[in-house]
Amino acid sequence: MKSRSLHKKILPLAITMTTLPAAAMAADGAAEITGAAAAYVANNTWMLVATFLVFIMHLGFASLEAGLTRAKNTVNILFKNTAIIAIGLLTYAAMGFNLMYPGDFSISGFFGFSGFGIGVSPENMMIAGDDGVGIYTYWTDFIFQAMFAATAATIVSGAVAERIKLHSFLIFSTVYVALIYPWVGSWKWGGGWLDTMGFYDFAGSTLVHSVGGWAALAGVLVLGPRLGKYAGNKIKPIMGHSMPLAAIGVFLLWLGWFGFNGGSVLSADPAAVSFVFVTTSLAAAAGIMGAIFVSWILQKKPDLSMALNGALAGLVGITAGADVVSVMSSIVIGFIAGLLVVVSVMGIDRIKIDDPVGALSVHLVCGIWGTLAVGLFSSDHSFMTQVVGVVAYAVPCFISALAIFYILKMTLGIRVDEEEEMGGLDVGEHGMAAYADFEIKSAI
Repeated sequence: MKSRSLHKKILPLAITMTTLPAAAMAADGAAEITGAAAAYVANNTWMLVATFLVFIMHLGFASLEAGLTRAKNTVNILFKNTAIIAIGLLTYAAMGFNLMYPGDFSISGFFGFSGFGIGVSPENMMIAGDDGVGIYTYWTDFIFQAMFAATAATIVSGAVAERIKLHSFLIFSTVYVALIYPWVGSWKWGGGWLDTMGFYDFAGSTLVHSVGGWAALAGVLVLGPRLGKYAGNKIKPIMGHSMPLAAIGVFLLWLGWFGFNGGSVLSADPAAVSFVFVTTSLAAAAGIMGAIFVSWILQKKPDLSMALNGALAGLVGITAGADVVSVMSSIVIGFIAGLLVVVSVMGIDRIKIDDPVGALSVHLVCGIWGTLAVGLFSSDHSFMTQVVGVVAYAVPCFISALAIFYILKMTLGIRVDEEEEMGGLDVGEHGMAAYADFEIKSAI
């Protein structure tokens, strides 16, 4: 696996009639494409396809979150997910990309920033690997990495759903995605101190999912539970309004994960990409079976929402080590993730932390598990180094998110009033309904 920091190895792009590096002119004037040039095209094309797939994940998140929450908050969920992708792309272009991949760190391995905005001259836009051969263009590199940026805030969206003020959530997302996500991401993917130490996170079990998970935990703690969720010592289930929509969301996310993990190979290497596809898919399948197994035992009936979250748990769990663990190990990792997500959802509910969609269990708990699993199932990586990495991200992410939410609470406020929460955020925040021709009934 090439380090994501390779994108700073920008080499001049030799331009011929084909605008391909290392292309040679034949006697008849036609461009003759070399093997290196063909690989450059294949790599660049695959990376763009992977980018499309990661983009589709945002539709998956929107569908899943909407399906697992009440109908009266659907417009609000969809609005937040629409805004998040815009915020992620724009802030990443403005500063996030150059904060996450600074090239040179002004504070050794800890902080670096190579300036506002993006762009290079046309003759210097080829990204080269360690061997000097072109991998893909600067613009492909940017747009692929940018698609990851908004995911952390999307994770927070589901956890704080149905009671957070829209403007406060958007402000939080902007600050967190612009500053915190790329800064801590630089420690590994930007070639920072954790990368030097040997910490490994292939596609983001920690760098994306746990980074979002720690922020989600801070948000739900500051917000508190939804009205009516906990009465005395009793837990009142608040059911989502559309299991078909939730199922569609999960399958869209699974589809997108082929780009999320497969694209993180950072080339179109047939062996590496196909191997990652296999480990990713098997972990998701094992996650489903693990979740079905334990939820059926504990709840006495098969629970679709747990099975769906089991798929996501397996996907999150394998993301850190999809390219370095064996195929059979990926099944074990996914299955354990499926067990963990069910136990975690039920345990978090019992301590009265209200997470409507199970985001903490899927992204935080299984993100941690997946990161630690690299040290357990890959002989090339140290378990203790993985532990250091998990803690290194936990502390700044949780504290910074807690500080941002608390400042917003003390200034603008972060929770809608009781009347608006009861009536639904669609009407209260947006003045519209997702299902205008249907009567929406809610006991809470």
